[in-house]
Amino acid sequence: MAPASTPALPDERLAAGAARLSVRHAGRFAAETVQGLLNDSYRRLAQTASVTTHLVLLAERLTAERLDALAHVQGAPGSGLPRVLFVCTRNAGRSQLAAALLQHRAAGKVTVSSAGTHPGPGTEPHVALVLAEAGADPAGAFPKPLTDEVVRAADIVITMGCGDACPVVPGRRYLDWPVADPDGAPIAVVRRIRDDIDARITDLLAGLPSI
Repeated sequence: MAPASTPALPDERLAAGAARLSVRHAGRFAAETVQGLLNDSYRRLAQTASVTTHLVLLAERLTAERLDALAHVQGAPGSGLPRVLFVCTRNAGRSQLAAALLQHRAAGKVTVSSAGTHPGPGTEPHVALVLAEAGADPAGAFPKPLTDEVVRAADIVITMGCGDACPVVPGRRYLDWPVADPDGAPIAVVRRIRDDIDARITDLLAGLPSI
């Protein structure tokens, strides 16, 4: 079956999100910059999303992350927390687990992002369950495309299976975690993958100076 065409850009529905983001970044980014980035985020998500019901909201959230990353790159005040980016191919399993676990364990002392080189249509079905079992918040996880802003903003980029597809930015610390892929795996296997990632996060946190 041929893939569905990209939904038409709903300019009127994105306008409110663009206005909110413009207020948040007033004096830093022009409204036109915000609107353009929001439109781009919407188009990128629409290319792979299997459910488009909340696509406008997700595009706003992705744009907020991209703007925050861009502000960090430009040296905006208050953006000095260590930034860790997890990257896997689909951003549907391993990188989502890692991002949520680090967010939970770091308790606000690290800025965490995740992305995929070829984002999938949705997260793996067992990811939310095993995160909740570990006390981490599974809400808000959705596959996101890898963008230039988040790579350049990261202090540490941790790849989890995408290999050479991940861009290399000078001055960043790169790690590769050879973690098993939970795609289609039973819940018991996904729990073991979660625990493997959590053990690696313990070591990562021990090496971050501000934790």
